[in-house]
Amino acid sequence: MSIEKYEDLNVWKESMKLSIEIYNNLKGCKDYGIKSQLQRSAVSIPSNIAEGYDRGTNKEYINFLNIAKGSCAELRTQLYIAKEVDILPKKTCNNFIDSTKKISAMLYNLIQVRKDKF
Repeated sequence: MSIEKYEDLNVWKESMKLSIEIYNNLKGCKDYGIKSQLQRSAVSIPSNIAEGYDRGTNKEYINFLNIAKGSCAELRTQLYIAKEVDILPKKTCNNFIDSTKKISAMLYNLIQVRKDKF
């Protein structure tokens, strides 16, 4: 499959899916501090992938992929907290945490490809 736009990237698709699921699962959350943090870090992942893709250079793209990877780690940390203080059900948090690990690995692989081949 050819990648012609950032919407073709599987890592962007996965991070969009996670972001939407985070939003949907927090609709009734009254803890606006953690809710906002979770939403902002979740949205940051696909947003930085998209922004980096549309930048002019490979160096900038890699930088934004690294930012997305950092946001993914930030989100995972917030999910651990949300799980411990019962903001979200433990099973839901564990599924989200697994997704962040998958997305982080995908980002790492994409960063390596961009470093090695471009």
